[in-house]
Amino acid sequence: MDNFKALQQQQAERLILDPRFHDPLVLLKAVRNGLVYGTKVRFPHAFVMVLLFRSGTLREKLWLILKATRQHATNLAKFALLYKSSMLALKSVNGGKEESVHTFLAGLFGGYWVFGHGRSANSSVNQQIVIYVFARVVLAAAKLAVQPPGDNSLVAGSYGGHGGKGLLGLSEQQLEAVRRNSWPVFASLSWASVMWLFRYYPDMLQPSLRSSMTYIYSNAEKWDGARNFLWHNK
Repeated sequence: MDNFKALQQQQAERLILDPRFHDPLVLLKAVRNGLVYGTKVRFPHAFVMVLLFRSGTLREKLWLILKATRQHATNLAKFALLYKSSMLALKSVNGGKEESVHTFLAGLFGGYWVFGHGRSANSSVNQQIVIYVFARVVLAAAKLAVQPPGDNSLVAGSYGGHGGKGLLGLSEQQLEAVRRNSWPVFASLSWASVMWLFRYYPDMLQPSLRSSMTYIYSNAEKWDGARNFLWHNK
């Protein structure tokens, strides 16, 4: 029995390492990774947010948690499949050579069909994912503009010198000042903006963010006794 299991493992390993099956296995693993990562990220977040800020029965809350987790995981898996398959297709039609524009086109294609198209495109889960990605793009673009060029090629899983475009032509002293102050400025403006929006245009904010901010800030001004001052928020 042990010999049979060992033979099965050897056959499976040969299949996995066979170059002929490399591309399909890349797609399969991309889907797997999207499902696993989406579940790990969304489930604890949804668990806390729904239990704390959503009304309803326990069964209804559990359904909302599972629904949000499923959507996050499946969307990341779908995007991973579309992105990796598009990269393989573009590389194939280009004679087996990858171009820098390929990753942009593949991301554009996957982003549209998963996060920008269909009935669930404007769901709260999709909005949170896209806004999170957008915020990271803004930070990266700022770094790209100020950091001098370097070797950004990916070799054996490691990147080079993490350089940028150096568009502003800053000196080393100016660059250090930007590095030191850019995050405080970004964080401060982000919070200033969201608090202003919450105060005067709360309907413009994403519902779960608005709900949590109502719980923290608006409800801090409402109580009629010790019970809902110390224990219950209302």
